[in-house]
Amino acid sequence: MNTTPFKGRPRPAGEDEQMIYGIHPVVEAIRAGKEIDRVFIHRGAKGDGIQQLKRELKDNGIVWQDVPLEKLNRFTRKNHQDVVAFIAPISYQPLEEVLPSLFERGVTPLLLVLDRITDVRNFGAIARTAECAGVHAIIIPERGAATVTSDAIRTSAGALSRIPVCRVRELKHAALFLRDSGIVLAAATEKGKDHYFEADLSVPLAIVMGSEEDGISGDMIRVCDHLLRIPMLGNLGSLNVSVAAGILLFESVRQRIKK
Repeated sequence: MNTTPFKGRPRPAGEDEQMIYGIHPVVEAIRAGKEIDRVFIHRGAKGDGIQQLKRELKDNGIVWQDVPLEKLNRFTRKNHQDVVAFIAPISYQPLEEVLPSLFERGVTPLLLVLDRITDVRNFGAIARTAECAGVHAIIIPERGAATVTSDAIRTSAGALSRIPVCRVRELKHAALFLRDSGIVLAAATEKGKDHYFEADLSVPLAIVMGSEEDGISGDMIRVCDHLLRIPMLGNLGSLNVSVAAGILLFESVRQRIKK
């Protein structure tokens, strides 16, 4: 459930995304176990049907966004009955199942946690690099971040169809679960005291990358084991997040190969 206003222009359905609209079709899709990616409900919508839909969304842990009617009309001019939803082009994987399976296979986990990465192109570029680096799973939050859309899949050169993506309700709780499971969390941040190449990145590891605007959130910073920085010699002082992710990921690859 969510009452956060939707910001920005709605994205139309891509060729790999299915848009559904109308109260009954959306309810039926939920009951059929479809992977619902995004749900938009008219902010002023009322009535028994809307209330039933919201109960279905709550019961299934699906967030929605309350938006002005004009936003829905930009998705479709057909009779949407105040609701438009999109079915995800992939199935998100439960983190609680993905991580144990890695240990059972005898591999040293390399995970990537994306804290509020909102730009679809950055998301796709990071996923492409992650696939090349052998990342075992990407973890993203349900809210306030880019999701796996057809555009993201294309930007990733298909990597998002190959790497398990775990979408979690609370990123901090997921991070604590990782720590309790023996995963070291390393945050890439300008606040870091150690250079990234000074840390042991060959251990069971989750690299945490922050948003394009304000980096890693305070909650995530506090649960990370290492705060690592990339030395800057130029005047700009910061890198694009997809480039920074690539640097840390392939340092981990280098250390693992070296071992």
